[in-house]
Amino acid sequence: MFRPCIDIHEGKVKQIVGGTLGDTGLRTNFVSEKSAAWFAELYQRDGLAGGHVIMLGAGNEIAARSALAAFPGGLQVGGGMDASNAPGWLDAGASHVIVTSWVFRGGRVDWERLGDLGKAIGKDRLVLDLSCRKRGGEYFVVTDRWQKFTELVLQAETLEKFSQFCAEFLIHAVDVEGLSQGIDLELVEKLGRWTPVSTTYAGGANSFADLETVTQLGQGKVDLTIGSALDIFGGRGVKYDDCVRFNRRQK
Repeated sequence: MFRPCIDIHEGKVKQIVGGTLGDTGLRTNFVSEKSAAWFAELYQRDGLAGGHVIMLGAGNEIAARSALAAFPGGLQVGGGMDASNAPGWLDAGASHVIVTSWVFRGGRVDWERLGDLGKAIGKDRLVLDLSCRKRGGEYFVVTDRWQKFTELVLQAETLEKFSQFCAEFLIHAVDVEGLSQGIDLELVEKLGRWTPVSTTYAGGANSFADLETVTQLGQGKVDLTIGSALDIFGGRGVKYDDCVRFNRRQK
């Protein structure tokens, strides 16, 4: 299935090369003249629930809240989430809260914090962002704008354990995110074998065929987010309307 996205940076909807997020040489592929709420209304019109709104840094809350208000219960939200502010985002209209860096401290999982999140919003409203980069043949979870490697390696046991605390996973293949040069087939295939819960993969998609490939390789458990290659984000590789039709056929 196709999952839409709304990435917000400095209050605007953008497409950014993921690996450059914390760099002074930030690379931006696209800046929209349309608001975050406009995209949310589009997704609601086309029945595309389950997409994610990601706040990339500070100063994006107003835009994010406007998107959630435009599609109540239809979008997940992430960016700077913790146990104290997560309930407020659910109240603002998010279906789920996406959390990543806050559950890691010093490169390790803070299980107490993860437990606090569950108490604050419930397992069924939590999405864990386990975005990763490859090093030494293995995929390590990265945090803090995808710049810091944790000690956590993605594998079947990892996903099985984390699935006890959340409803879904969101996993960006950071090394290919925003490059529109193809998906990480190895990672998608592994996620299809490993994940016990619904998982959204993002990173590198550059053709409609990628949507069909992820659906097949992911064994029906892995959905695909398409960013920079999508025509509504200035891309030429994938037509948004084709993705909408694909989802309708799957249903």
